[in-house]
Amino acid sequence: MTERIVVVGAALLDAGRLLAARRSAPPELAGRWELPGGKVETGERPEDALVRELREELGIDAEPVERVPGEWPLRSPYVLHVWTARLRPGSAAPRPLQDHDDLRWLTPDRLWEVPWLDQDVPAVRELAARLGAGAR
Repeated sequence: MTERIVVVGAALLDAGRLLAARRSAPPELAGRWELPGGKVETGERPEDALVRELREELGIDAEPVERVPGEWPLRSPYVLHVWTARLRPGSAAPRPLQDHDDLRWLTPDRLWEVPWLDQDVPAVRELAARLGAGAR
């Protein structure tokens, strides 16, 4: 049995809005939207990976708040764990630095206006329920 590799996704929330990031790479994912994040390195805590990935991908200083219940399969051996997160006071505004070419803050009523990556849809549904948004 292959050991699972955890990928952390950030549900970055600010004033009730969720940050979505549009992929620019790899080609098969380009143009679709996701929760930013990345792989947890060996020996790294998921919360620390989330902070590191958000710094690398978006140039921000964020803090994890809580894990969203559930895990979602990605292509084997990866599984997605999602954490809510917020910008730390004094953090720069998010900007697409790596693997993304656009960012959008989505209010709960607009969560479904972007074409999410298939593997992120169940996590976004869970977030929508938490934000009091309509399901899809």
